[in-house]
Amino acid sequence: MLSDAFRWLRIGVSVGIACSSVAAMAADPVKIGLLEDNSGNFALATIPKIHATQLAVDEINAKGGIMGRPINLIAYDTQSDNTKFQELSRRLIQTDKADVIFGGYSSASREAIRPIMDRAHQLYWYDNQYEGGVCDSNTFLTGAVPEQQLSPLIPWMMQKFGKKVYTIAADYNGGQLQAELVRKFVKENGGTMVGEEFIPLSVSQFGQTIQNIQKAKPDFVVTLLVGANQTSYFEQQASTHLNLPMASSVNVGQAYEHKRLKPPALKDMYVTTNYVEEVDTPASNDFKKRFHAKFPNEPYITQEAANAYDAIYLYKAAVEKAKSTNQDAVRKALESGGICTDGPSGKVCIDPKSHHSSHTIYLAHVKADHSVEILKVWNDVQPTWLAQVGCNLPAKPDHHQYTTTDLPKKS
Repeated sequence: MLSDAFRWLRIGVSVGIACSSVAAMAADPVKIGLLEDNSGNFALATIPKIHATQLAVDEINAKGGIMGRPINLIAYDTQSDNTKFQELSRRLIQTDKADVIFGGYSSASREAIRPIMDRAHQLYWYDNQYEGGVCDSNTFLTGAVPEQQLSPLIPWMMQKFGKKVYTIAADYNGGQLQAELVRKFVKENGGTMVGEEFIPLSVSQFGQTIQNIQKAKPDFVVTLLVGANQTSYFEQQASTHLNLPMASSVNVGQAYEHKRLKPPALKDMYVTTNYVEEVDTPASNDFKKRFHAKFPNEPYITQEAANAYDAIYLYKAAVEKAKSTNQDAVRKALESGGICTDGPSGKVCIDPKSHHSSHTIYLAHVKADHSVEILKVWNDVQPTWLAQVGCNLPAKPDHHQYTTTDLPKKS
């Protein structure tokens, strides 16, 4: 856990500059702003992101920085409070003059600050799995989206367990839009939605929801629950012996419930994710070794930590291609194609049209003892949906979040 002093302090020194980088220290720093929840309802899921960002910055600075310039990481605790996200984003833009801003966990926090970024023409990276649809000239995204997660997961679950589906989702835009896509994928694959509930983030008692599920008799439950309070669902459903398979795009990979809760709370949870610590590849194992050496008390390396780590390296690649930190030049470099990094989960590349990222997608199964097995791997899965419906940011600047019922207008 980071020090409480982190909350409102600007980190005014370059992070982890090696002694051999004296020349880089004389250069103007690259100012990277970071907005993440070091406290509040989402902190458990976001602290690994903070650590992964620090690891990437340390590594880059130890090798001389970006184009010989050290990174100055300016980090603020947003406390899971969207008002603070707005206040601190303005501070990073207006006072700190950040070259680029990273961060945000919930879609609500992203949408709270995205208009601020757009008004300032500020380069912003949202490095988190989310519901998809953001087509924004100033925003770049490294998290997986539903066509990379839910579109393979829902048909797989229906084929294995049956076609009657019940969804429980967090009651905010992220949960609502992902639930909308679950409905779409269930219908397209000949299934039936036998129930759907949206749970306020403050709710921690699920007795009525479990009764509703028992009455509906689904073949499996899609869980799109987030935050500390909603985690209690898993223990409560296990105690009632609901004994239904669960499918998710947000659990396990984000908040490692299988490590925090007593078995068998997560038994037969199936998750499509672009990274979990259980991935056993040379790249993943090397990343885990470096991460745990720097942060030995971190209990789990999440997919969002991998997304945050990749985002810093993708930005570095774009600056080096642009030969400048000028934000317009960096955007053009990102939109020119070929901006990639070899990260913990494999190769990740930015799609120039939509500003989203390609991913390796893993199908993870949580067993009764909460160990995880990887059942299937999809390589180089592209973020196709936005481009298919008309998002082409190099040709047509935009600042909208689209859904299946609100598509870009044809020109």
